[in-house]
Amino acid sequence: MEKRHWTSQEKLRIILEGLSGQIEIAKLCAKYQIAQAQYYRWRDQLLQHGHQAFETKDITKKEQHLQSENTKLKRIIGDLTVELKKSEYEL
Repeated sequence: MEKRHWTSQEKLRIILEGLSGQIEIAKLCAKYQIAQAQYYRWRDQLLQHGHQAFETKDITKKEQHLQSENTKLKRIIGDLTVELKKSEYEL
């Protein structure tokens, strides 16, 4: 059997369909051709990490600032490394 890869959106849609109670889990798994154990792993992941969807945007802004600062510093280090290598070859 060929291994399939599900996107996070597809996983969420399947789990929410199962949590709605409108379809039995066995039928849901048959519909999407996944093992029931897989469904329950995805469900447990959602229940364990779902709170992250409600975290404030301030954390994201802080992370974006740190990432841009990190990129800037890496660029500076790269430029300085190139300059150092040039000076070594000139000697």
